[in-house]
This record gives sequence, C-alpha cells and structure tokens, in this order.
Amino acid sequence: MGSPSVIIFSDNTGWHEEQLLAAFARRDADARVVSMRDCGIGFTSGRGGLHVPGSGMLPDAALVRAVPDGTFEQVTLRLGLLHALEESGVTVYNPVRVIERTVDKAMTTFLLLQAGVPTPLTWACESAAEAARIVTLELNAGRRLVLKPLFGNCGRGLILMDSPDLLPAAEDVDGVYYLQRYVSQQQPGGRDWRVFVIGDRAVAAMERVSSQWITNRARGGQCLPAVLTEDLRTLAESAAAAVGAGYAGVDIILDEHGRYLVLEVNGIPAWRGLQTVHPAGIADLLAEDLMGQLRRAQQPPSAVG
Repeated sequence: MGSPSVIIFSDNTGWHEEQLLAAFARRDADARVVSMRDCGIGFTSGRGGLHVPGSGMLPDAALVRAVPDGTFEQVTLRLGLLHALEESGVTVYNPVRVIERTVDKAMTTFLLLQAGVPTPLTWACESAAEAARIVTLELNAGRRLVLKPLFGNCGRGLILMDSPDLLPAAEDVDGVYYLQRYVSQQQPGGRDWRVFVIGDRAVAAMERVSSQWITNRARGGQCLPAVLTEDLRTLAESAAAAVGAGYAGVDIILDEHGRYLVLEVNGIPAWRGLQTVHPAGIADLLAEDLMGQLRRAQQPPSAVG
C-alpha cells in the first residue's frame, strides 16, 4: 500500500498550509493544497464523477482549511463537493456536516443549548422590526447586545448595540439579524480564551486580551499563554461534542459573576496565534488525528464467530 494521499482545501499556500504540508510529510503522507474553485462534480472521468485536480484518483482524506466565499450557488456546490467526497469514502476533516453547523452561528447556538452547554442568550431573525423590538427590550432592561454576521469570523462586522439607532438595515446584514447578549466582565477591556479541541480532547489554550471588547488577534488582541484548567477543558470538549466536531476552536468568556460561557465554536479554526504561545505543534496534532482516522477506517472488520 502506497503513501496515503491528503488534500488540504485552501485558496492559498500560506503559513497554515505550509505547517500542515510539513506535518503530513513527517508522517509519509502525500499532501497537496487544492482550491475548491478548481473542483467539480459530474464533468470528469474520475472515480465517482468528481473532479479534484492533481491525479486521476480521489484522495484518501481531505482537510478543510477554508470554504471560499461566493454566491449562494457557489457555496452550495462546494459543500456538495464535500458531501460527495464523503459519500465516495473519502475521510473529510472536519466532516461537512460539522462545517455546515459551525459556519452558521445560529445553528451552533441551538446545538449548544440543546446539549446544555452554557452560552449567552441569543436571537436570530430576518425581521428588522423584531430585531428592533429585541434590542429595545434588552436596552430598557439595562443590557446590551452584540450584532454579529451570521457567517462572520475574525471579529469582523461586530457591532455593540447600546442604542437602537445602531441597528443596520436588513440589506446591510444580508437579511439576517444575529443578536447575542453582551457579556459584562469584571475588568475593563476584553478577555476570553480560545481552546483547541482535537479528537474530542482539549489540547491547547490561549488567553486573548485587548483594551477594547473585541479580543480577536486580527483586531489587535494579544495572545497570552493560558493554563488549560479543568473548567475550560470540560466546557470546550462539551461544546465540540455538541456540534460533532473532530477538531474545533472554542471561544470561552468569563462573565462578571464568574461563570464560563461558550461564545462560538469554530469548525475551521486558525491557530497561528495559539501556536505563538503553545509549545506543541498544532499542525502535527491535527495531522496525527487525521492519520489515525485513516488507519482506523482502513482496518478490516473484526471477524465474527
């Protein structure tokens, strides 16, 4: 049997992709970076009617680093490609169902609540009038809300709603209002944790601090080493399990009453900031987990008798 083949789905070969390519090479896997934009369904003689550049055969596994932005139709086709790969026996990491669940913040919130994982009170609706009513009720009760893009990441597009006048028009939020109760903290500025879960186990954590309430590294937040306490470990693992993720970046915040809450579960998490404060190679941990899945999938069924 030859070396296992792995596709890393991404539109570029940057730091994350280079880390993964090296990690897979250390495990004698044949890995390459492929853009979903170059793939398709049903217009090739390749196995199963799928077109994936690079060889005439489908890969053994695919690690999803990014699903490119696009029209509704383009994103639907790309997710359909991942579904088709899974149907063809390819190990997709994370599974496409997890990606669909976690890219949609409203569905993530629903699943967290269903699993009993503590998370801030959240509303998602299409009606601007209903969104305005919710904002007004919360503000009148002395609480603020955070308006988030349903498909946003890296802290982009966040609005702290401390006035009803800040509510954007429906066309400015792609027709969906996702409103999460703002979590007040004991100290000024912002502070939260990113916990990385791989193979159902929390493996690393960092603290993010900022002089403002948004702590994302892409928005100027500072990454600091963090002790992976039992509370953080248990909550992050429960959150990843709630969405069915094999690996995830779980964002956790401590409120003014000393309670940990899960803000988000990222099904395609970056880890460059985490790697700056954590000694273990995150890419190696991801590659090892995926290779372990492949080994288990290729084992013959146990004899019955």
